[in-house]
Amino acid sequence: MKKEIELHDVDINDLIKTIDACKGNVFLETPEGDRLNLKSKLCQFAGIATLIKGGQIAEAVIRCELPEDESKLFRFNLYKEIPEADDSSSACN
Repeated sequence: MKKEIELHDVDINDLIKTIDACKGNVFLETPEGDRLNLKSKLCQFAGIATLIKGGQIAEAVIRCELPEDESKLFRFNLYKEIPEADDSSSACN
């Protein structure tokens, strides 16, 4: 069973940047039993819009398919670290 990450008081733009940096699916689970795949922009809008309070997410549970994505979200949640975008085509030599 995958670990769950409880997010509290996070910046939504930074959360979306972190989710976009994840390689596998990332699911938001609501207390009502809804499960939204946050890799989908439509689900991001629908899921996060219902949880916004004063421009911040009040509380959410996130589950990831890949352990490396769990690590990214854990570090974001704990240290507010936002992973760099993985865009090797923009590298300058």
